[in-house]
Formats: sequence, C-alpha cells, structure tokens
Amino acid sequence: MEKKYCTAVVLAGGSGKRMGTKVHKQYLMLKGYPVLYYSLKAFQDSSWIDEIVLVSGTGEEEYCQKEIVEKYGFSKVRKIVSGGAERYNSVWNGLQQITEEDGFVYIHDGARPFVDDAMIERAYSCVEETNACVAGMPVKDTIKVVDEKNYVKGTPERKTLWLVQTPQVFDVQLIKEAYQKLIDEKIENATDDAMVVEQMMGHTVKLYPGAYENIKITTPEDLLVAEAFL
Repeated sequence: MEKKYCTAVVLAGGSGKRMGTKVHKQYLMLKGYPVLYYSLKAFQDSSWIDEIVLVSGTGEEEYCQKEIVEKYGFSKVRKIVSGGAERYNSVWNGLQQITEEDGFVYIHDGARPFVDDAMIERAYSCVEETNACVAGMPVKDTIKVVDEKNYVKGTPERKTLWLVQTPQVFDVQLIKEAYQKLIDEKIENATDDAMVVEQMMGHTVKLYPGAYENIKITTPEDLLVAEAFL
C-alpha cells in the first residue's frame, strides 16, 4: 500500500510558567540546542514525514523562522503560524495549514524532545489501521483516585492505565472535523487531541508504545532529566 502524505504539527507556543524562567521552555538550551530543535530534527530526518507546520507563540513567528528553522536547516517546515489562548486553539490553527487532506497528521508537543523515528514509524502503522492513535506507556506506579479533600475514593487496576504522550496521530479529515465541532460547540474541557476525537466523533483511539524517555519539559527538574537522557 502506498504511503499516505504525513504532516507534523509541532506545538511550540507554551509559556513555560512552571519552568520559572523568562525564556519559554521550548527555547531553553539542552546540550547546546534549543529544546524545540530535537523534535523538529526527528520529523525533519524521518522519511515518514512530508511536511512540518510549526505553531509558535504569538509574536514569535519571526524568531522561530530565523533562530530555529533557518539556523538549523529545517526545510520541511512549510509554515509557521501563531498559536491561540489554549492548546486546542493552537492545534486548530495548525490544522488549517495542512496542504494534503487525504493523509495523516502527527500532533506533537515541541517540549517533548525525545520523539524518534522508531516511534514515528510505530505511529504510522497504528494510524494506518485505526485512523486515530496516541503515544503512551503503561504506568509504573499505583494510581489513587481522590475526592476534593484528597481522601482516597478508589484504586484503579494498574494494568488498565497508561501515561499519554505525543505524537497523537490521526486521519486529517477526522481530526479536522472533530476540532471544527469542538470550536462550533464552544467546548473547552478537552485536554488532548484524543479526547476531542472521542467526544466529538465517538471514534475509538488506540494507544501505541511511545517511550518512558519521551518526557515533556515542564519544570527545571525535567531539564536535568533530559540532559541525563542525552
């Protein structure tokens, strides 16, 4: 079967408040390169990815163009678009820039530097079968469900729980229709793309193996862990 056209929408509009720095987390240096560099390079070098749409913070488009895309030669970045107030706004803005409707889209957090080609390939195999899949890993710890006062209400069975990561990968038409409904109905409680597809389209989403190293850089401790991984 012929490979479908694949777009990577990379989200790089986070403010990084929990990082406690003036520099946004995706631009912090990690072993000599910005955090954002690593995920863009993975998609740039992957034969599975045909184009990249970079979603930056508002007013950061020119910086991304000069200091990220041009500086490191990311020729697959076809468009840089500003993000929105919330994550779902940023995803929606990125989806509008996809050039090929009959294909797949990888939606990825730019603050996750450890996506690699093996993960990208696993995602392609999964989305080709299901049209909707998400990277994740089984949890290692016991999880407790608590009430508003932090009293334990229950302990879900660990083997049914996964940590959700990105890339989250979908048929382009499916995810665009799901987000269009989300925007039209003004629903604001969706915390990831899989939830949008589940709620808006009633479509099941399959998890494929990401990696325990596929962390999101959110706090200063995460930066230290990432340096250790590198």
